[in-house]
Amino acid sequence: MELWNSTLGSGFILVGILNDSGSPELLGATFTTLYLLALISNGLLLLVITVDVWLHVPMYLLLGQLSLMDLLFTSVVTPKALMDFLKRENTISFGGCALQMFLALTLGGAEDLLLAFMAYDRYVAICHPLNYMVFMRPTVCWFMVALSWILSSLSALGHTVYTMHYPFCQSRKIRHLLCEILPLLKLACADTTRYELMVYAMGVSFLILPLVAIVASYTLILFTVLHMPSKKGRKKALVTCSSHLTVVGMFYGAATLMYVLPSSFHNPKQDNITSAFYTIVTPALNPLIYSLRNKEVLGSLKRVMGKYLMRTHSTF
Repeated sequence: MELWNSTLGSGFILVGILNDSGSPELLGATFTTLYLLALISNGLLLLVITVDVWLHVPMYLLLGQLSLMDLLFTSVVTPKALMDFLKRENTISFGGCALQMFLALTLGGAEDLLLAFMAYDRYVAICHPLNYMVFMRPTVCWFMVALSWILSSLSALGHTVYTMHYPFCQSRKIRHLLCEILPLLKLACADTTRYELMVYAMGVSFLILPLVAIVASYTLILFTVLHMPSKKGRKKALVTCSSHLTVVGMFYGAATLMYVLPSSFHNPKQDNITSAFYTIVTPALNPLIYSLRNKEVLGSLKRVMGKYLMRTHSTF
């Protein structure tokens, strides 16, 4: 097949889930609702955590970072997909595809690592409460946050540069919601077997190792909680941890399907659904899972809204 020259302005065509759906209008409306929900819920959670001094503790610092990552992650994908659907134009430039891949990999990788650090935070809070402010002092928390962003961005940069260096064939259709590594490699006019193995190995290490740390943390937490004398303390610990585990299950389940399963188990329709789940559905649900089951967050939200309403009334 002839090669097409990406440097002369040629781009790709994203054939995402909206194009393959039997009822694209309904799906488009659903995605719009989920995106607005993600913007509002994550935005409110970030606002409350930033404004209310009662939430200026390590747990909520990490939760605020999770909301920021979710907000950016869904914004990298959803507006582009919806605008393409409305304009009936699914093209994306070579540079735009590379940028979208880099941002999606960075944000996904950062969230992956952050969830492991959040599990460690819960482990220290429940298993070593007297030393909590020593092990989770501000410098340690910010180091965790910075490490999540730095490691994920370096990994994303390497994958993006290496993926985009391949020559691509005349067919420019990416049967996927966004520019990701595996769908792009299917268009390459070169042998990508070794690189696919490397992507698989990196996916396993980037996903499985943090997941092992999370499982280990919650196993120790479970043993500690079961031996707590206070019934109220056990209930509070289990509610907080169950919220985190729900988020972990949604994120790691979808990411594992995408990056850990061998390529022989992949098909475009399945990959489209999986990518839509962790880029559109999960960011909308995460803040609801945390806030609706967390009395401290709901209490802070009421305080912040109460102060805002009082200031509004006082100006009239």
